[in-house]
Amino acid sequence: MSALYLGLISGTSADGIDAALLRFDSEPAILAAATRKYPPHLRERLLALTAAQAAISLDDLGALDVEVGECFADAANILLAGQNVPAEAVAAIGSHGQTVRHRAAGRFPFSMQIGDPAVIAEKTGICTVADFRRADIAAGGQGAPLAPAFHAFAFASRAPCAVLNLGGIANLSLISAERPALGFDTGPASCLMDAWIGRHQGLACDLDGAWARSGTVNHELLDTLLEDPYFSAPAPKSSGREYFNLDWLDARLGHCAISTADVQTTLLALTVRSIVDALRGCAPEVKELLVCGGGVHNQALMADLSAALSPLPVASTSSAGIDPDFVEAALFAWLARERLVGRPGNLPSVSGARGPRVLGAIHPAPR
Repeated sequence: MSALYLGLISGTSADGIDAALLRFDSEPAILAAATRKYPPHLRERLLALTAAQAAISLDDLGALDVEVGECFADAANILLAGQNVPAEAVAAIGSHGQTVRHRAAGRFPFSMQIGDPAVIAEKTGICTVADFRRADIAAGGQGAPLAPAFHAFAFASRAPCAVLNLGGIANLSLISAERPALGFDTGPASCLMDAWIGRHQGLACDLDGAWARSGTVNHELLDTLLEDPYFSAPAPKSSGREYFNLDWLDARLGHCAISTADVQTTLLALTVRSIVDALRGCAPEVKELLVCGGGVHNQALMADLSAALSPLPVASTSSAGIDPDFVEAALFAWLARERLVGRPGNLPSVSGARGPRVLGAIHPAPR
């Protein structure tokens, strides 16, 4: 039996921990997967920490790192127990952790994820690979997005295609049979819409885009949002909630008299427009767009994307054999495998790093 690998991640939406158990033969096969929600009080603290001006004591940050690590370990143990898979059958866990800050520009660039991997290794009894972004950043790269390398492996047979992950932030992978994969973060996917509906309706997300569907796009506001230099900046580029957040939105709203529903509709249009502009500008030759991430369940978002890109086919990655909710968890299982065999996990064509780098730090299983 081929070795099994388990991937763990909580994305920029911080809505829970995705866990996926995989076998890698000629292509990845997800054997089991599940999402374990954070306790509400923990999610609130994590979202507060990702705000642009958030402050936290070193004591609180250290404790939070361990608490999140315990949640990640629980997610892994529960998934394996449900499948009757013993720890010794799993070669490694690849844990992305929870990003709390991503600053890939500046004199001292960094990307910080919490969720202590030593705790995960101890509580699961499984070798854990984590800290996947630092080596790429140290080599002059963005450290993100990491997904294009895995997308190029998993969806090579669909080239030329694009793969779009709709999490809090949207990232795009451009897969070609003629050149190395390209990819970058296009901007906000759901993070602004989630934050806006959270402020005005106390909800975690706009289910199926229903609230966005109730309003009208304000084109003046949309143009103002699109004037942000991030959207026109060339790749490599990456972003996060520390950039695209309610402070960013409020600064552009000013004192405009726009209904809250119209703002939500305009934020959905911003997501669609930034993705469409990026795809048409960088890869007009692609034959299809495969979509994964939580945003694939937002019917309004998917419908508007499909309409804007027509006649280009837009479909979930399930059409290519991978559950759209667990593509990112599969990515980190794959990166753990690449780390154990000593293969590079980054793509300099994506991140801008000076060269290929082996990613991740190994935390051995306890003896």
